[in-house]
Amino acid sequence: MDRIELKALAKINLGLDVLRRREDGYHEVKMIMQTIGLCDELEIRRTKQPGIQVETNLYYLPTNENNLVYKAAQLLKDEFGLRDGIGIRLRKRIPVAAGMAGGSSDAAAVLWGMNQMYKLGLSRQELMDRGVKLGADVPYCVLRGTALAEGIGEKLSVLPPMPKCYILIAKPGISVSTKFVYENLHANDLRPEQHPDVDAMIRAMEKKDLGLLASRMGNVLETVTVPAYPVIDEIKRFMVEHGALGAMMSGSGPTVFGIYDTRGKARQAYRELRSRKLAKQVYLTTPYNVKR
Repeated sequence: MDRIELKALAKINLGLDVLRRREDGYHEVKMIMQTIGLCDELEIRRTKQPGIQVETNLYYLPTNENNLVYKAAQLLKDEFGLRDGIGIRLRKRIPVAAGMAGGSSDAAAVLWGMNQMYKLGLSRQELMDRGVKLGADVPYCVLRGTALAEGIGEKLSVLPPMPKCYILIAKPGISVSTKFVYENLHANDLRPEQHPDVDAMIRAMEKKDLGLLASRMGNVLETVTVPAYPVIDEIKRFMVEHGALGAMMSGSGPTVFGIYDTRGKARQAYRELRSRKLAKQVYLTTPYNVKR
C-alpha cells in the first residue's frame, strides 16, 4: 500500500470536571468524550523524497515538527526504522484551537494510517500507548466513540453509545488559550454545585435517556471562560432558546455545542444562528458511535 485516505473525527466533551491540580502541575480530570461526524481529511503516501512533507489548506498551520501529524509520523518512522519518505496532505474542517481535539485527531489518524500502510501490526491499545507521547487527547482519538477519561485524560473507559440526536456546533470568532483557562481555574476553591455530575451522565447513557443526559451536562472550565468571553454564554442561551435540550462549551473552548432531539429543530436553529452571525463557524452534525 503506497497511499491511504483517512478521516480524523472531532470530539466534544459532554461533561468536563477538574478534580484537582496535581503537584506536577497537571490537572486531574473526569470527562465524558464523544466523537462527532465533523472531520478533517488526510492522505498519507510514500514518497521518493526523503523525510516528512506536510501540506495543509490553512496557511497559518505549521508544516514542520511543530505539527502533531509530523510528530506522529516521525514517532513511527524512528521506532520501526521506516526509510521511505512520507507525504501527508491535511484538509482541515475541524475548527482550530477550539476545544475539539482537531490536532490530536489528526495525529491519531496518522498513527492508524501508517500502521495499516506499513503493516506494523500494532493493536488499538498499542497505538493508544504511543499516542499519549504526543498529547493527552490522542489516545482517546484513536479509541473514538463514547468514553470516560480520567487521570490527565489518558485513562479511558468505554461507555454506552450516545443516544441518537443532532449536534449544532458554533465557534465564535475568538481564540481562547488553554493555558489561560487552566491557570485561572481554582479547582480546589469551587463549590460542589459547580462540578458537573459525571456519574449521573453515565447513568443517563446506560438508560439511553437523551433528555436526562443533556440536563446533566456541565463543564467546570466555563467558570473561567464565560466571565472572560461573554459571547460563549450568549451562544449557549441562543441554542437553548431555539430548541436545544442542553448547550455547553467543549473543552477549554471557545466552541459551543447544542443537543437537539429532532433534525427539524436542529436545522432551524442552524439557519437562525448563521443569520444572527454570533459565530464564525457553524456546523450541524451527529454523534459518531463506534461498533465495538
